[in-house]
Amino acid sequence: MKKVGQVVDVIERGDEETATVDLVAGEIIAKLRDDLGIYGGRLYERDGDGYVVRATYPDAKEVAPGTRVSRSYPSVDLCLLLGTVYMTADDPRIDPELEAKLGVKEFAAVEVGNEEYILSFNVAPGHNREDILFSLGVVRRSINEKIRKERMDGVFRQARQIQASILPRRVPDHGKFSAAGRSAAMESVGGDLYDFIPITEKILGLAIADASGHGLPAALQVRDIYVGLRMGLARDFKIVRTIERLNNIIHESALTSRFVSMFYGELEWNGTFIYVNAGHPPPFLIAADGSVSYLDQGGPVLGPLPQPTYDRGFARLNPGDQLVIYTDGITEALRYGDTQRGEEYGTQRLQEVVRANRGKSAAEVVDAVFENLDEWSGDAPPQDDRTLIVVVYPDPMPT
Repeated sequence: MKKVGQVVDVIERGDEETATVDLVAGEIIAKLRDDLGIYGGRLYERDGDGYVVRATYPDAKEVAPGTRVSRSYPSVDLCLLLGTVYMTADDPRIDPELEAKLGVKEFAAVEVGNEEYILSFNVAPGHNREDILFSLGVVRRSINEKIRKERMDGVFRQARQIQASILPRRVPDHGKFSAAGRSAAMESVGGDLYDFIPITEKILGLAIADASGHGLPAALQVRDIYVGLRMGLARDFKIVRTIERLNNIIHESALTSRFVSMFYGELEWNGTFIYVNAGHPPPFLIAADGSVSYLDQGGPVLGPLPQPTYDRGFARLNPGDQLVIYTDGITEALRYGDTQRGEEYGTQRLQEVVRANRGKSAAEVVDAVFENLDEWSGDAPPQDDRTLIVVVYPDPMPT
């Protein structure tokens, strides 16, 4: 078992799927030759309805790369069924002509990588069958765990790239207004989205969305929101019609995350703001005099209902006003300091930070909120994705 453990250590150090399988095959032969009689082997890779030889290992008969074995060949079929097999020369399921071509009399084989590869090893007669199957079974489980992790890491890398590509790289200039946003995912990918969408020269779309759940399913859901929203707006759909179409997309989705809260509004140069709130935490508008109004007109979250109705809401931004749009990962962040432990950050505290930074740019307000939020939460990891948009209508310059 010590030598099997050494093979497992090699698996853990592997950094690429095919290279890991190839390296492990060599280690199995080197480490287990004396104890288990393994003295050579072949690496087969799936190719359509069969497997082809990709590599031959020391002391095995040299086989031309590309040599093909049918998936229906009994020893292959049995290996795929059981995961590990041990075949002797007198087994009636063996094709003597094929095995002679491969230079094999007695062999053990393991399936790895969700049937992507088969590792087959020559075995010298006189060794314990159960020991061989047990040892190769341990190695197989380790290889498969490593491959699954590598594949999932690859999926998440692609998801992060997709998510990074749909978050705004810059905020479009929009008259006198200052706008900024930020999103911090709880996991490597998140279920929050924010966007700035130029509708016309004088109208800027502001969007924020929060898919139920976390991680990859939620990230894929917000990707659908991003694409559907921009397609709807590009076709000059009215704001309510666009939200209704997005609801249809989510309602018909097969993903496990099947509802999304969303807020979308269009800000004109003169400060007129038309919006729809689809079950999202109500954004708030802090006026220059300190009063607060909430933007809650709209309808239900996207997804659960086949044909919901949505109403438009109207607001107006005046010089000195601050508009704050956020996901509940901010207001529901929990305190982990010495005092007030477990208390939520809350809307009131968010408003206090925004008010305290009146007169600053939207980007500075966003930075101040996230800095204060980090202080509030302490060292504890986030329990949800956190996303924030701030729009500031600066006071006119004094004359």
